[in-house]
Amino acid sequence: MIRITTFAGRRVAVFGLARSGLAAARSLLVGGAEVACWDDGARGRDAAAAEGLPLADLREADWSGFSALVLTPGVPLTHPEPHWTVKRAKSAGVEVIGDTELFFRELATLGQTRPRVIGITGTNGKSTTTALTAHLLRHAGKRVAMGGNIGEAVLGLSPFAETDVYVLELSSYQIDLTPGAACDVGILLNLSPDHLDRHGSMERYAEVKGRLVANAETAIVGLDDSLCWQIAINRLERSNERRTIGVHVAYDPTRASSFDPIKSAPHLLSPDLKRFRNLGGDLVVFTGADWILRHDETILPDDGDLLATLGGIDTLRGPHNGQNASAAYCACESLGIDAKTLEEGLESYPGLAHRMEILGSIGACTYVNDSKATNADSTAKALNSFAAGIHWILGGKSKDGGIESLEPYFHNVSHAYLIGDAAEQFAETLAKHPAITLHRCGTLARAVEEAAHTAGGRPATVLLSPACASFDQFKDFEDRGDQFRALVAKLPGFVPYGSV
Repeated sequence: MIRITTFAGRRVAVFGLARSGLAAARSLLVGGAEVACWDDGARGRDAAAAEGLPLADLREADWSGFSALVLTPGVPLTHPEPHWTVKRAKSAGVEVIGDTELFFRELATLGQTRPRVIGITGTNGKSTTTALTAHLLRHAGKRVAMGGNIGEAVLGLSPFAETDVYVLELSSYQIDLTPGAACDVGILLNLSPDHLDRHGSMERYAEVKGRLVANAETAIVGLDDSLCWQIAINRLERSNERRTIGVHVAYDPTRASSFDPIKSAPHLLSPDLKRFRNLGGDLVVFTGADWILRHDETILPDDGDLLATLGGIDTLRGPHNGQNASAAYCACESLGIDAKTLEEGLESYPGLAHRMEILGSIGACTYVNDSKATNADSTAKALNSFAAGIHWILGGKSKDGGIESLEPYFHNVSHAYLIGDAAEQFAETLAKHPAITLHRCGTLARAVEEAAHTAGGRPATVLLSPACASFDQFKDFEDRGDQFRALVAKLPGFVPYGSV
């Protein structure tokens, strides 16, 4: 646990008593704050009461006595309208922040002796990049604490004195509540429509995400979409002192054909521009006002060795992982980790649960758990990562846009097994493609059974990549993935990955 002393002796309201809210209340209390906890739901209040945390109904509280409202990220800050606690706080002139803001304020009290922080965000790929970055640093012998939007809440991580580097996955909700974010390395991977109900527009969503890299000492920005490109350019125009790394790998062929970051701003290119192959695309490193590759050393080898290394790693399949691996590699390099150590770390990366996780096989048929693909853009990466003939299990609680954006990848699919609330909506889209055989299964158990029967032991991939939220039939995407794993493990002839 990280003690928060910056509010010692002051009164703080904490609303939302799930993982991050409970951790914030604990950290504030041990740091000397007077805390008033509340949640609209009885479950959250009961959890706090079971720990002995002080409860106070914030609807009846005197807000003039609070120094801050620490809001859980899941509660609306601005859209579709501010939560009632946000309205009360603003009426009383009380600042509204999140647990990650508490973390950065406490970290600032340590001065130059503080641990380093790598913050990672983006619409897709942030969990893989976070896990990979933490793995590479641990392989290099660093004491690493990983959390935030993945795993442990940020204030539940190990104390500052026991940590060399914090690797934090941060959602747009968390960043919106963290005005003081100051990372040593900030990573923004990509931007595509998501959570617009919570941010109001794509422009505001991009603005919130961009805050993470705006004040980072080193910013690593994916340049494969125009919004991230503009964020990188804005940073360059504001400051020539901080280092900015742009990673361009053209991981999505549907975007690469319409957006080329190099051609979009030729006036910014240095005459001595150097580009070199990396992980299936180009990596451009730029500092100050010029796009240059540093002359004293290279970030990544240009002889193809790393490309060959990545191509042989099952846990980093697909061209989109070129972006993830490049960002993780550059982040660790910026903290002084050498190339040989990083390449060894890539080779030993075990992968992330529920993200293109190879479960095992039946004969020549491989089973892959991609339950973390809760939107179409994430599923696109999976459909583009395996050979044609995919047996695709999809469906759940649909998000805006459905799966129409995935049509460029449908040629890789031979069978589709539809589950959940979105089954009929998705069937209408897929019915336009007669080469795909549709199976209306309803449940995940039925889909696994039918896919196993149809695919048999022939060369194929049975892929759970729902392109949907899970809440129609499961607690969350982890529950969905765990159930898929359990169902597959019971299939006759199944051999777990790595057991042979």
